[in-house]
Formats: sequence, C-alpha cells, structure tokens
Amino acid sequence: MNSHPVDDPQSVGLVKTKYYTFGSPPDYPLVMKSGRTLAPVTLAYETYGSLNESKTNAILVLHALSGTAHAAGYHSLDDPHPGWWDIYIGPGKVFDTSKYFVICSNVIGGCNGSTGPSSINPETGIEYGLEFPIVTIQDMVNAQWHLIQHLEIPKLLAVTGGSMGGMQALQWAISYPEMVKSSIVIAAASSISAQGIAFNEVGRQAIYRDPNWNNGDYYRTSVPGNGLALARMIAHITYLSEKLMHEKFGRRLQDTELYSFDFQSEFMVESYLYHQGIKFVTRFDANSYLYMTKAIDYYDIKSDYDDNLLLAFESTSSDFLVISFTSDWLYPSIQSREIVNALRANGKNVVYTEIETDRGHDAFLLPDDRLERNISNFLKSQFRKMIS
Repeated sequence: MNSHPVDDPQSVGLVKTKYYTFGSPPDYPLVMKSGRTLAPVTLAYETYGSLNESKTNAILVLHALSGTAHAAGYHSLDDPHPGWWDIYIGPGKVFDTSKYFVICSNVIGGCNGSTGPSSINPETGIEYGLEFPIVTIQDMVNAQWHLIQHLEIPKLLAVTGGSMGGMQALQWAISYPEMVKSSIVIAAASSISAQGIAFNEVGRQAIYRDPNWNNGDYYRTSVPGNGLALARMIAHITYLSEKLMHEKFGRRLQDTELYSFDFQSEFMVESYLYHQGIKFVTRFDANSYLYMTKAIDYYDIKSDYDDNLLLAFESTSSDFLVISFTSDWLYPSIQSREIVNALRANGKNVVYTEIETDRGHDAFLLPDDRLERNISNFLKSQFRKMIS
C-alpha cells in the first residue's frame, strides 16, 4: 500500500479550515478605509502547531493575491495538492510547527471562505457583487486583528508573507506596533510601480470586457471565465523572469515539430499560459480579482504620512527581515532597499538579503535553501528574544 504525503513526518497532515465571524450586532462593524462599513465579517483561517502556554510562539502567515487560508497540509486523503506554502510550514521546516503556532487567514475581499464580493449581502439576500466596499491592505490587516484578538494572542512572534502578503506584513508593523515582535517582508514594496498598476489594469479590463461579466452580477448566470483566464495569463507573465521562461519553454513547440500556419496555440509557452488561465477560473472569483488588484494598486505606505516613508515607519517597534530576488521585475530589489533604508534611518533593527535567482517574483513560493536559511535563523533569534 502506497503511503500518502500526509504521513510524511514533516507534514502538518490533514487540516481543516475554520471560520470566525465578527461585526454582527451588537458588535461594531468593520470600518473600511473608504469610510464604508462591513458587517458581519467572516474570516476563513487555518492553524498549524500549538500555541504555547506563554502565547509567545504565534506566527501569522499572509497570502499573496490569489492565495487562501490553506497554507499547509491536506484537506483530505484525496487532496492532490498541499497548501500553498507547504514546503516551508511543518515539523522541522522553516516555520517549524513543533515549535511555532502558525496561523493563515483568507483576506476579506477574497473568495475562499472570507467575506468578499461573492458572499451574500445580508441587506439584499443576494451576492454583493460590486456593492461590496473597496478593500485596502489596511482593511485586510484590521480584519485580521479581530481574528488574533479572538485567538487571545497578545503579541505575534512574527508576521510574514510575500508579494501582497509582504505588504500586509509591513502594514501590521505600522498599524499594530505593540502586537508585532518581527516582520518578514518578502518580494514586496511600500507601493507598487506604475508598470505594476498598468498590468493590473489590463487584467481588470480583460474581465470588464468579458460578455458574461454583467457589471459584476454574474453569480446566477455564466461566469466571465474568458476574461478572468486572460487576466491570469497576463499576470502570470509578470511572476516569471525572462531567463526562466527561456529555459523552461524557449521557442519549443507543443506536441508538434512543425509550424501549423494557423492561429492555434502551438508554442509551449502559449500552452502553459492557457493552462494557467483555465485552472485559475476553476478556483477564483472574477470580482475578487478586481478587488485584490485594486487593493494592491491603492497601497502606498507613505501616502498617509505626508508622502514621507521615514515618517511611516517611525512608530514601528518590530525587528525586520526584508528579502528580495534579483530577477523579480514586478517588485524589484530597489523597492526593498527603499524600505530597508527608511527603516534604518529610523534606527530600526533590519536584516536585508537579496537572493540571486532566475526564478522571478514567484521565487518566494519555490524551494530555496537561502530563503529557508535566512527565515529560519531570523525566527530562531526572534523567538529567543521573545521568551527571554
């Protein structure tokens, strides 16, 4: 009888998604940065490992644009895929669940269990659609704060994430300095570039122009699958480096040795992007894609501090580990160094590592000994400080 990956001693095994709801009367609603309110709010989340008696070992893992609360382990024995950061979460791994209590929640505005545009609006009895309030990174973090309060954790050993998750990790350190011992920011920036906004807008336009989008009201009809698939294809290009794409695909053809002299997909890279787009449609909501990309576009730490990044970090009290990748052109290293320089100008304790790799922006999701070593050593140091 073949063994299942859940039997691996370094796997967290079978896991179950949990749900926490707040904001229902008589509780206060979540006040969004836009000024609108949201209630009730449900957060889907998973936990791995155990909270120690002193509650000093909790780590909040924050996902990127298309992530979920399912960061590690398997939902069933038939589940073919582990959580999105399973390579780093588990006994003996970077986020060692024999030592740390790891939490991951799906962000608000998402479509994997947390309240978002596909959720039922209690005022109308149907899906929110575009009636859902615009979400910001700050709103995501404020909602997560309620979850951490529910779990009765006074201070997090670390907050960590890559890409949009790294933005949330930065915001946690700014919004709740007294609750964060350390912040691990990977492949992120204090604000996305104009080029990044441009790619996000092209993806949104692809969804808008799908005949099935219907101004976001498609939940009881046909989903705008073609538009969402195209948006994903566009975005996926930005996650890879040119060198990686060349090595992985080059100009090789798929299932043929000769040009077809028509407009069918025949290059391997075309087939790969097409597959990525179709796969994405089966697990993600088009409206959530609009909301997530808009949240990334709106994020600009210094905008709330007189356009001064130094001032934005002035009140932070956590230690920082900032990691970038040389081939990441979506969130290039210069943006990470901007964060590091602002933190150091404020006298903050910062460790910065630029990892040389050809894997592009998605490198934080892939196995890497240097990434593992940097995070593991940093966490061990922070844990010793936390319990001393």
